[in-house]
Amino acid sequence: MLEYRAEIFLWALSNSLPIILMGVWIQASQSGDFDFTPQEFARYFFSVFVVRQLTTIWVIWEFEQEILEGKLSLRLLQPLDPVWHHVARHLAEKMTRIPLIALFCGLFFILYPDAAWIPRLENLFLGVVAIALAFILRFAIQYTFAMLAFWTERASAIQQFWFLFYIFLSGSIAPLEVFPDTVRQIVEWTPFPYMMHFPAVLLMGLPIDFGSSVLIMIGWTTAFIVLNRWLWRQGLKQYSGMGA
Repeated sequence: MLEYRAEIFLWALSNSLPIILMGVWIQASQSGDFDFTPQEFARYFFSVFVVRQLTTIWVIWEFEQEILEGKLSLRLLQPLDPVWHHVARHLAEKMTRIPLIALFCGLFFILYPDAAWIPRLENLFLGVVAIALAFILRFAIQYTFAMLAFWTERASAIQQFWFLFYIFLSGSIAPLEVFPDTVRQIVEWTPFPYMMHFPAVLLMGLPIDFGSSVLIMIGWTTAFIVLNRWLWRQGLKQYSGMGA
């Protein structure tokens, strides 16, 4: 991953949508009636930016390619589930982003000195735990969608359709605090807000029910892992090593 550090820098910049939305919501908060102040909007979207850097998943595209080109056949000969190769690549890539995140933090403190803050040690610890759980949840969901590559050549299209719901309901576009109460209560039972909004709010230090949120995350993660293992066994029964 260090060999491709320049490419990873470009990928990190490609996740700069929260920075763009930060400016939009800061301007909107100055003339509108929101629960967040301009400083809190800046902190929120920067936290979202950091969370996105550490939870980006691309396993479905790699797995789809392995199926289409027959590369999965070599993985199956090894005494190790192929998923751990993808997990290792993702973790290594996240480690290379840490210096970039530190650089972005420095730029944020310079450009938005009024919104600069240092999370309390407790909030930082809980935020890191939430980010780790969010990474596991996102990986479990996308890897489950990747199993559909056994039956279709465009499993990634399903991920793109899922992403439409994710971008709106996860808190990437707007904090859940600006959603109508009824909509927010429904969304909180889905996995979407716990992959972005939950870790970001924890880093900000805002009050949130950590225990129930973690239980919901674990529940969704468990459900997708169980479904993933079933699809894996069914997919292997018809895998023919296309392209091999």
